[in-house]
Amino acid sequence: MSDLCSGGPVRRPAGDPAPYERGAADLATGRRTLLQLGGAGLAMSAATAGLGMEHAEAVSPRTRKRAYVFVIDGCKPEEIDAGLTPHLMRLRDRGMRWSRASSMPIMETIPNHVMMMTGVRPDRSGVPANSIYDRSIRDTRTLDRARDLGADTILQRLNRQGLRTATVLSKEYLYGIFGPRAKRRWEPFPIIPVSGHAPDEFTMRAATAMVEDYDPHLMFVNLGDIDRYGHTDLTGPTGVRALRNLALAKTDNYIAQFTRMLVETGRWKNSMMIVLADHSMDWSYPHRVVSLQGPMDSDPFLAGKVAIGDNGGADLLYWLGPAAQREKAVRRMQRVAARVDGVHAALPRTKKWMRLGPEAGDVVVFCKKGWRFSDPDPVTSNPIPGNHGHLVTRSIPFFITGGHRSVQRGVASADVAHTVDVAPTVADFFGVKGSPRGGWDGRSRL
Repeated sequence: MSDLCSGGPVRRPAGDPAPYERGAADLATGRRTLLQLGGAGLAMSAATAGLGMEHAEAVSPRTRKRAYVFVIDGCKPEEIDAGLTPHLMRLRDRGMRWSRASSMPIMETIPNHVMMMTGVRPDRSGVPANSIYDRSIRDTRTLDRARDLGADTILQRLNRQGLRTATVLSKEYLYGIFGPRAKRRWEPFPIIPVSGHAPDEFTMRAATAMVEDYDPHLMFVNLGDIDRYGHTDLTGPTGVRALRNLALAKTDNYIAQFTRMLVETGRWKNSMMIVLADHSMDWSYPHRVVSLQGPMDSDPFLAGKVAIGDNGGADLLYWLGPAAQREKAVRRMQRVAARVDGVHAALPRTKKWMRLGPEAGDVVVFCKKGWRFSDPDPVTSNPIPGNHGHLVTRSIPFFITGGHRSVQRGVASADVAHTVDVAPTVADFFGVKGSPRGGWDGRSRL
């Protein structure tokens, strides 16, 4: 079994029940979702543990504030409408929205979630993509380890201010890369085999339990169903998108239930909710597949000296030959890739606008709309129709809503907002002084 985006194997001890089966049984018997204590490795029932509710709330406008960041993973901005997502549309239109919001290279889940929480670009965080070639182990892998993230996060900055932070992340690799940076974290469960994510139903139960039992000042939530359904939706290229539409409607309802809970418990009036996506989605037919490993190995100079990190709509190319030949190799890789059908652009990784850092290799190749990469094998490496990572998947929804007076009502902006704007916006909301060394790469949207 492998994860849809990262391609990494999912290994389970012999005889261990499938997590999804365990979770379904828990749901049927009415058990509450488990919460994981950040950094402690101790799971406990949210229904009985209390999770730190013995604290005394300081009487301060700053500490009464609550911020909730919801990532509607893979959502396209035009998918928020009166048909399938009326609740999201209502929240968007009543708050502050940015019609030209954009994901940032590489347009994948892990790097854009990292940008949201750090406020800095990949050349400063060390996280440019989902999948990279790791020169230290001489193999490709997913960036899913806490030590892969080399920048401070807004979670840690708020921790140092004595505020409560929490993560409720539906995907295993997001849980991995953020590690124990939040004071409380939920370990995604149950995990659907192959997809590597917990369904939104379980994730939203966990988010609600986290608010009721721990009441974090900042909670960071990833909802993965829209993305995962979109990846596997065979009707995607035709425009029908039956599975994806089902996920959109269900997720919209979960958000409505959560918002209603905030209103009914009196939290809404002190809350800011940031809702955005990490990237959008593009679909391809089976014959529109780009594979670069063959063309690279067919070139006498490059043969056997190029490794590829496949990220669906983007390939990262790594020169494995002598360092003295790197400049020549970059030019050659660009030329070879540019001649392959379905390639939109082959760029040196050092292009300033991408700001990817050395972890992204030497050449970045984006496919055209309606195409996908499948490397190293053109048939088996990436069989899924829905992909992202390429430039056509930059456009995302991005809006801020809530009852706090910091949130303006009914404001639409034509400015370009980015995923990297989330951390400075949260810092501004809580009045956190200072910025990361070198400053924020994003900006507050308040």
